[in-house]
Amino acid sequence: MDARAKTLLKTLVERYIVDGQPVGSRTLSKASGLELSPATIRNVMADLEDLGLIASPHTSAGRIPTARGYRLFVDTMLTTQPLPLDDPHGIGTRLQADQPQRVIANAAQLLSSLSSFVGVITAPRKASVFHHIEFMRLSKRRVLVILVAPDGDVQNRVIFTAQDYTQAQLIEASNFLNAHYAGLTLEQVGERLKTEVDALRSEIATLMQAAVQAGSEAVADSQEQVVISGERNLLTVQDFSSDMGALRKLFDLFEQKTQLMRLLEVSSRAEGVRIYIGGESLVVPFEELSVVSSPYEVDGKVVGTLGVIGPTRMAYDRMIQIVDITSRLVSNALSHQ
Repeated sequence: MDARAKTLLKTLVERYIVDGQPVGSRTLSKASGLELSPATIRNVMADLEDLGLIASPHTSAGRIPTARGYRLFVDTMLTTQPLPLDDPHGIGTRLQADQPQRVIANAAQLLSSLSSFVGVITAPRKASVFHHIEFMRLSKRRVLVILVAPDGDVQNRVIFTAQDYTQAQLIEASNFLNAHYAGLTLEQVGERLKTEVDALRSEIATLMQAAVQAGSEAVADSQEQVVISGERNLLTVQDFSSDMGALRKLFDLFEQKTQLMRLLEVSSRAEGVRIYIGGESLVVPFEELSVVSSPYEVDGKVVGTLGVIGPTRMAYDRMIQIVDITSRLVSNALSHQ
């Protein structure tokens, strides 16, 4: 693409984000500042369409960006300006709370209210420290694991073992874990068991490793991993309001949460703001949807991800600023708990 084509594409995307209407050659001629004839502009538009960057909806003479066009715009043409906030300090105080859970809930609401779309955030996982563990034989190769946290929280999980254990063997295993590993996280216990397995009877070591895995899953399942705010905002988005089928799919996504968790977990492994346009994440496969996300930290360690979900026709420069600022505010609020 030459500079002229890039200028016209940038102008078309910006106009469409603002107006939501297909952009014609006359509008592009005025808005781009390029002294080009309508015929020249139409030729460039045809080239952009051949490249899959713009499309012609229905019988309209104008064009709209495709997901690929938005991607090129975001990657190479987007310029961000400081977010105009009347009271940035006031926004920060909305995330000051006694409870980390309240910070998370308030952050989701803040993302939604600032963007007018959907705010999402993963709650930081609690360290799965155990204070006491017990095994109870239920039947042949079925064992109940009872895990007690330091704060008294109790998690139960039934595991299916490769061999049958007597209750005496189960007591031996629980006594060993309680004597040597109490106060550690389940992840730390798992790592220690891998290195110390030779010192243990192999069948007991296998049981312990299965119990640690089950305990980690039980703790993870007990926590609300994703907080979502503002789903109803999508009902007023022009791009979705006329397509009830698309809306149903979106609300199913928010209800299930599993796909969102996978997307946000991927985002947490990246630095800074990430943008997923259309179906390119493969996790949230909606062509009409974009996700702008960023990890957040507690005491310098990434513990979760937050973001905005909205139509592909969104003001990406503004969303980047909203997500980036909220990420930093959440990091500060949780680090000072």
